[in-house]
Amino acid sequence: MENRVGEETREYIAKDRYASSLGAELTDIRPGWAMVSMKLREEHLNFMGMIHGGVMFSLADVAFGAAANSFGSRAMALSVGIDFLAAPKTVGDMTAEVELVQRAGKMGFYRMKVTDAEGVIVAQCHGWAYHTGKPLLSKG
Repeated sequence: MENRVGEETREYIAKDRYASSLGAELTDIRPGWAMVSMKLREEHLNFMGMIHGGVMFSLADVAFGAAANSFGSRAMALSVGIDFLAAPKTVGDMTAEVELVQRAGKMGFYRMKVTDAEGVIVAQCHGWAYHTGKPLLSKG
């Protein structure tokens, strides 16, 4: 297996409209692995002045989608669980890193971690993806 993601696949994944609306950017990707970062903004705060848990989940999920689809075939999440470990700093960048742990046929088990601007792990996630085997760049 090649240890790089094709440029077309990388560009396609990087154009995620939801990620863009969050301010999340794909910073690095390899087959089964991805890193996504975002600069935290005031609108990411909840009513208590803390980063909303949904923001952390979304960042992890964007990275999960990138890693799962990095092989150039369509994959989709079947389940994702999250544990919030610490309140992230409200300024600076937040980063999600995800890696494929194990493939079982068309299923893939992934582990994600979310870190704040100081490198503190603020959330960890795990999830299953279904790998369809259909080309990512096809229209159907």
